[in-house]
Amino acid sequence: MKWSIHQLHQLQNKGLAIHETVDVSDLKQIDNLIREISPVHVEGRVDIGATKFTFHLTIEGTMVLPCSRTLVDVHYPFTIHTTETFFLNDYDVTTDEDTHLIEGETIDLLPIVKELILLEIPLQVFSEEENVQGGAPQSGAGWEVITEEQAKQKIDPRLASLAKFFDKKEEE
Repeated sequence: MKWSIHQLHQLQNKGLAIHETVDVSDLKQIDNLIREISPVHVEGRVDIGATKFTFHLTIEGTMVLPCSRTLVDVHYPFTIHTTETFFLNDYDVTTDEDTHLIEGETIDLLPIVKELILLEIPLQVFSEEENVQGGAPQSGAGWEVITEEQAKQKIDPRLASLAKFFDKKEEE
């Protein structure tokens, strides 16, 4: 995922297609929410100009994150579509977030791919399974986890006598 400026200029007429699988398992040390991450498939193409290189990328993979409710493993697939533009000269750089100034003689996409994956981690992820073994407890002394439907059907004990009041009025 690293090219020299000279290599890219030689491919200017042909273009460059990217089909690579990269190992980003070191992201587990950067963000400890990531329990596991599969090798990531990066696909795309490069538009090569005299002072500008535009990478159109699709990044796909699966990471394992903890469920926000039960802490069990949840497989979270992700697909990221991005366009990253690299400029040789600083006077060509726009204020767009997806633009970069080339420092040195090479373009390395791996740090950008890792950053995009870290940005893709959701704030909360929930397991689809109910009553999972090894997860956080779902009930305890005086409390239990309930669904939204159960919450709507359950009458607050403090208001139970109020419900009886309306039943008496209808009988009269």
